Amino acid sequence: MRSRAVASPGGRDGLKAALDRLYLDYNRADATPDPIDIVRRYPDRADREVVGFCAAGLAFGRVASVLQSVERVLAAMGPSPAGFVRRFDLQRDGRAFEPLVHRWIRGGDLAALMLTLRRMMDEAGSIEAFFLLGHDASRLDVEASIESFSTRALALAPAGACRRQTGLPYFFPRPSTGSACKRLNLFLRWMVRRDAVDFGVWSGVSPSQLIVPLDVHVIRLGRCLELTGYRSPGWKMASDITASLRLLDPADPVRYDFALCHVGMRDQCGFNRPFADARCPLRGWCRPRRRTRRASPRPSGRR
Repeated sequence: MRSRAVASPGGRDGLKAALDRLYLDYNRADATPDPIDIVRRYPDRADREVVGFCAAGLAFGRVASVLQSVERVLAAMGPSPAGFVRRFDLQRDGRAFEPLVHRWIRGGDLAALMLTLRRMMDEAGSIEAFFLLGHDASRLDVEASIESFSTRALALAPAGACRRQTGLPYFFPRPSTGSACKRLNLFLRWMVRRDAVDFGVWSGVSPSQLIVPLDVHVIRLGRCLELTGYRSPGWKMASDITASLRLLDPADPVRYDFALCHVGMRDQCGFNRPFADARCPLRGWCRPRRRTRRASPRPSGRR
């Protein structure tokens, strides 16, 4: 059963118009503080790729804490992050990360990440080229591509870096484990899409194949807007929300992600509050009091 919000062409057109207005409101580089702002400081494509991967990989927790941690990592890398990674030596350069901590990510995890990225670049030339080694442009989305990317990346990790108590595998999640792969999907959004917010420095992946980065705000808006039939966060929910957005914009379904996320971050969504959607910019489409969504997926057959 499709949600009523996207089931009929008329309802679909109305929701698309509302989301398009929201997209235009937020499609500005200075719209709101975000980790992508740090990446924007680097004009070089290779630097943006490396900084983007690090910034997206650390994008969990409070925004202020994320920004502070990313700045500390970049201070250790110097003025040319891509050059630093290409020359990275674990014994010589790894100690610069020892004092760094971001929640459960430790300095040793960051040093192991640098070595893994260096080995990617040694093998393929860039992070994009390494990703494309496992990418199929004919597939609907990047599920299999992310699975391949993370599996191959972890095979390049230094010995011992993938033990259960280490944080390196957190940078390389896999859909097959049920993970929503939020940070990898965020990185792909930054690299693949091109507008006033995203950079579009990758050319080998189509925006139509992207999956929405699933954070708490997108989950709430996805449920309020009835874009998903799932209750539990994970890859299936991310794919389901993206499938609903793909009905609105088949070529670029993730274009709405930045705006939806920041509506939630600004506490404009009426999810689970007495005033419901009175202050929500999507009022009229947002149904925060409807809590009867099924735990099982809609029988759409999508993957």
